Amino acid sequence: MSYAVIKTGGKQYRVAKGDTLTIEKLEGEVGASVTFNEVLLTGEGAGIKVGGDVKGVSVTGEILAQEKGEKLLAYRYKRRKGYHRTVGHRQRLTKVKVTGING
Repeated sequence: MSYAVIKTGGKQYRVAKGDTLTIEKLEGEVGASVTFNEVLLTGEGAGIKVGGDVKGVSVTGEILAQEKGEKLLAYRYKRRKGYHRTVGHRQRLTKVKVTGING
């Protein structure tokens, strides 16, 4: 089974054909094709290619959904000052299905 390690949104993901992953927001409509050109490593069976051997390899995928992650709460507090504040944040995410590893 072949796999690849891609970098997107400041994070690295190990992907194979047919995998579904949730990553930081990418521009595009649902059903659109997306290409990841920043491939760090590829592997097939016992063979691994790293660095210069990976030039020209790309991973293609299809956007399944544009969604928001769960709400994260941050609580700010200053003792003896009567100050406290709750701030919430929901990260925008894109769900992508890997359709192939090219090269």
